[in-house]
Amino acid sequence: MEDQRHIPKAVIYRRVSSSAQTKRGDGLTSQETRCREYARHKGYEVAQVFTDDMTGSLATRPGMQAMLTYLRKNRKRGTIVIIDDISRLARGLEAHLELRASLAKAGGKLESPSIEFGEDSDSILVENLLASVSQHQRQKNGEQTVNRMRARAMNGYWCFQAPVGYRYQRISGRGNMLVRDEPTASLLREALEGYACGRFQTKVEVKRFLESQPAFPKDTANGLLHHQRIQDILTRPIYAGYLDVPLWNVPLRKAQHEGLIDFETFQKIQNRLQERAKAPARKDISADFPLRNFILCNDCQKPLTSCWSKSKTGKKHPYYLCHTKGCPSYRKSIRRDELEGAFADMLQTMQPTDGLFALVRQMFKDAWDQQLARVQSQSGEAKRQIKAIEKQVDGLMDRIVEANSSSVISAYEAKIDRLETEKLLLTEKLRKTGQPKRSFEEMFELAMAFLASPWKLWASGNLPLQRTVLKLAFAERLAYCRKEGLRTPKTTLPFKALEAFSTGEREMARWGGFEPPTP
Repeated sequence: MEDQRHIPKAVIYRRVSSSAQTKRGDGLTSQETRCREYARHKGYEVAQVFTDDMTGSLATRPGMQAMLTYLRKNRKRGTIVIIDDISRLARGLEAHLELRASLAKAGGKLESPSIEFGEDSDSILVENLLASVSQHQRQKNGEQTVNRMRARAMNGYWCFQAPVGYRYQRISGRGNMLVRDEPTASLLREALEGYACGRFQTKVEVKRFLESQPAFPKDTANGLLHHQRIQDILTRPIYAGYLDVPLWNVPLRKAQHEGLIDFETFQKIQNRLQERAKAPARKDISADFPLRNFILCNDCQKPLTSCWSKSKTGKKHPYYLCHTKGCPSYRKSIRRDELEGAFADMLQTMQPTDGLFALVRQMFKDAWDQQLARVQSQSGEAKRQIKAIEKQVDGLMDRIVEANSSSVISAYEAKIDRLETEKLLLTEKLRKTGQPKRSFEEMFELAMAFLASPWKLWASGNLPLQRTVLKLAFAERLAYCRKEGLRTPKTTLPFKALEAFSTGEREMARWGGFEPPTP
């Protein structure tokens, strides 16, 4: 027992630079093995092992703090601290000196199989030199890593954490590349295109759409997304197949991965974000009352609200009502079935006959062919504009070289950035010239399926689809009179055109059948 008490106690400190290194490789194990071998050689008893998985440039680490606490508790007997190498203690001179002082103050004595620590001036000089060399290696490794990543970014490869909607896949000859991560990628594309075309009027509506999708990864345990996440999704060119890294002076450029949307759609999103903020869609509009906030009271022209009313028998009944004080219809309820039934009857009348539908289809086809020919003829103009932009950029670069004022240089650089963005947009348009995203049949089915019968979408009972019907079919909100019912609706242009054709108010001659003029 007497000999056992006099065996020197030791602890081992081991460290790797990141948590990922604890899962791959055996750096921690090899450090501990070497330290234990050293302890046996010196006759020390290893009492405990402390571990960190973070950068050595910081002095404050969980494992280090736990070891210092242990050393203070056992200060009287003294404890040997064994490290595999001086770089395991710290990778910076400042952090090394701070930790050496903390260890000495806590009663620990530092030892290593790689270096002999001493208190004389020569030993301290060697120790400090090795700590400086370790710091230089860390900084040099960081510089080399940044240089390699920047070069890869310049070549169009994303080299950071994969954004939501993408994952990394190793491609032969190209390294790790971003590829679509389904079904998240398709949900993001729907959200981005929906915001660009106005299906989602605000960022809040995009947020609610993504939160309603079970397959989309959420930020919180209760299934919500942070507003900053939505802002990032809408403003990152990575989703358009482009990238930029301002921190490394990597300007916007075409990336190697496939975008979820095209660059033109991305620009539409940025333009919409710069518009004046709109009021978010009301959150209290539920599937129980899809016409809430859309139908107006005919007396005061204010939106009707809704409620469930309980009868004497305890049964609940749904009602719409006006909640505007001073209105003749204030708190006078309208049965939900009566109002929504009248609305459904009106929607069913907004359905063209088969003959009219065929006529409109042919008109769409003629317009499609004409527009396609026009777009194809615009490629030469796009090429001319690109050359003009390149000439402007070259001229601005020459002016930057000659300029002395920092404000003037900044103005030139901002102008160059705008021109480069315009050039990218023109280049993408040129690449897609004559190549529509979808065939006419696909586009026709998407558009005309709605025009043929908005009632079918409404009858689905899906609240987002019902709200879409309201946005696309009506130019203004509908007023409802308690005595006369729904007032005459103001429909959007497509439905106005169909109505005009059906009533014979207008006729359109097909341009392929004109006779040549006679003198």
